[in-house]
Amino acid sequence: MLKRELKHHLVKTNPRLQRHPVLTSFLSVESQVSIMVQIQHIIAGALLIANSLLAAAVPRPPPFIELKGAARLRRGETAAAAQPQFNLDFPDPAVIKVGSTWYAFATNSNGKHVQAAEAPHALGPWTWLDIDLLPDGGWTTGNNTWAPDVRRLDDGTFVMYYSGEAPGGGGRHCIGVAISRDVLGPYTPQATPFACPLDRGGAIDASGFLDTATRRRYVVYKVDGNNLGHGGECNNLVAPIESTPILLQEVAADGMTPIGAAVQILDRSDEDGPLVEAPDLVRAADGTYVLFYSSHCFTSPEYVVRYAKAATVAGPYVKAAAPLLRTGVLGLTAPGGATSAEEGGALLYHADCAEGRCLFVADYTLQEGMVVLT
Repeated sequence: MLKRELKHHLVKTNPRLQRHPVLTSFLSVESQVSIMVQIQHIIAGALLIANSLLAAAVPRPPPFIELKGAARLRRGETAAAAQPQFNLDFPDPAVIKVGSTWYAFATNSNGKHVQAAEAPHALGPWTWLDIDLLPDGGWTTGNNTWAPDVRRLDDGTFVMYYSGEAPGGGGRHCIGVAISRDVLGPYTPQATPFACPLDRGGAIDASGFLDTATRRRYVVYKVDGNNLGHGGECNNLVAPIESTPILLQEVAADGMTPIGAAVQILDRSDEDGPLVEAPDLVRAADGTYVLFYSSHCFTSPEYVVRYAKAATVAGPYVKAAAPLLRTGVLGLTAPGGATSAEEGGALLYHADCAEGRCLFVADYTLQEGMVVLT
């Protein structure tokens, strides 16, 4: 009776056996059950393999960053904290290589108008230098000298762009230019500012750029429009919100004589909060122009490093969908003020630390149109 019931259940639940009288006639019920169990195990295994192959074939979101010697770090994940190069306030760093030595420059602090550091490699280790590269501010008030940037001209001269506080400007800044035959100065300022739109809030954060494709020189800088704002974070989150455009100015071989009018290549949008600032321009090996910049307010943990890309130096520039560096990534707080090595591959930036804003470094590549930290 039990055998007949098992056989009836087997055929009922597996109708295909009804079309196989040889199996149903000559195999015992136990054998038929054993065979069906094995078949079901084989089918289940095949389905598992197929699902794994399909999952592997589905495109996954690109990594937010990659870390050397570690698994890919995806959005929302954390990694070992980055460490400052030295325990001193060193904001808005710029970088240049001269011979086999790398030099960095920073906003006034530690008793210097323009600070300097040196290293055997862009990624460090960096050593702070007890010198002032701009002891004479020239046309400035001599206070609050911000965001210096140094480039080497074709004749070997070094040109420094810096943000100097304008006398009678109510704390607003203009872009200055200073010259030296030695990368460590002292630098001699020009008699008048390079750019000084005080009626638009002033100008800050100048950075030089040599386009290796055309050998033309440019300066990018921010019009400090949030100085005209109406309150809130960095004085520009209360409507009406003021523009804070990034301008591109072509210059002659001397690095300071303007050629034509400056053109706007970027401006703030809602995702940037009150401003965009700290522009730095590089040309990648594939010909892509990459504009690093910061957005939100440097006093806020929302301060970030972002980037935009373009096929031509004058744009249009398309902003990346997500920040490159933000609070929480690598244990950082308020990363910003990033500058790339001229040939790319290394990035210097600041982030909050006990001493103020310390120097941090990272290397990067351009992969499938994305800047990827490595």
